[in-house]
Amino acid sequence: MLLEGEMDCIGNTMQKKAAELERLAEVLVTGEQLRLRLHEAKVIKDRRHHLRTYPNCFVAKELIDWLIEHKEASDRDTAIKIIQKLLDKSIIHHVCDEHREFKDLKLFYRFRKDDGTFPLDSEAKVFMRGQRIYEKLMNTENTLLQTREEENGTFERALVATEFIDWLLQEGEMATREEAGQLGRRLLEHGIIQHVTYEHHFVDGPLLYQFRMNFRRRRRLIELLHERSRSIPESHDSPFCLRKQNSDGGNTSFLSVSPTKEIKVVVGVRRSSMSSSCSSSGYYSSSPTLGSSPPVLCNPKSVLKRQVSPEELQTPGLFVKKTVTVVGDAVGWGFVVRGSKPCHIQAVDPGGPAAAAGMKVRHFVVSVNGRNVLSQDYRTVSSLILTGPRTIVMEVMEEA
Repeated sequence: MLLEGEMDCIGNTMQKKAAELERLAEVLVTGEQLRLRLHEAKVIKDRRHHLRTYPNCFVAKELIDWLIEHKEASDRDTAIKIIQKLLDKSIIHHVCDEHREFKDLKLFYRFRKDDGTFPLDSEAKVFMRGQRIYEKLMNTENTLLQTREEENGTFERALVATEFIDWLLQEGEMATREEAGQLGRRLLEHGIIQHVTYEHHFVDGPLLYQFRMNFRRRRRLIELLHERSRSIPESHDSPFCLRKQNSDGGNTSFLSVSPTKEIKVVVGVRRSSMSSSCSSSGYYSSSPTLGSSPPVLCNPKSVLKRQVSPEELQTPGLFVKKTVTVVGDAVGWGFVVRGSKPCHIQAVDPGGPAAAAGMKVRHFVVSVNGRNVLSQDYRTVSSLILTGPRTIVMEVMEEA
């Protein structure tokens, strides 16, 4: 029998291991998002040097220029530190493996995923499997992820372990229930899923679990320099996730950013559970480590000055309709939809595609790709965007 002190030691070890694996997963996601963006921007391409062609590579000096231009780094030293993190984790390497340090020179580097040298160790394989399962669940019609109740709490996008294992077998992800159960435990140990109240490991039964990671969240490269485990809520139903401003106790502050770089602090009051007073724009905030306190519902204040009805939106002279065409990049569209009947733009990433297209905070959403959504809530609108084409055409209304 284990003594209480020994149990605490094991729990602390599990939490430390989960935090380490979670940081690794964040680096892998961030690196992959950057790789896709650089391919799209033609920063990665075939290059020649001394009569030899080096396929799918980038020039260190050019990448640093690109990072500063796209506001991913404030200066060249910061950019070097960011990319060094990717080099240390074997996500990129010098094309001839002659330099283990990232240098601000005309040297060729390449993402290992582009030349097939990415080290697929057991940790990376679990992460890649988790990402594939996540995308599969998000992109297909299924009833696995629902609002469910457990132990007098209500949890969004929760799945039942038994149903999840059934789905893994049906989709051919695993061959036996035992193997599927082992995969579930590994996903939990790697910080990809979690029990809704952090009280149980993954078991084949009626317990509820949620995805802890949102693989679609737009990562800022500067996050690579932050060693602490993630403490911001991961929203799985919006094309862009708000970022937590600080991790102090008490109220939770979020940034609501307009394209003009104006920053408003939106305060969300911590609540222990869902109640009838909660509006449709709630966030679930998950604790960063296993075995910590249960999730709480954070309800950020709306950026709207006042609520507007669909009828008022269509009253001549009060609002002006405009069409915004947003072409998503490798990591999303760059905005948050919130509210209901009608929905509104709660936040816009100043460096994202939506801001470039002219979308602004407090725009009201009229239609998405030709479908009128004035009578829909933000979950429906977000789902339309996430499951639709890369290019979205939105009709929005702004005050005249």
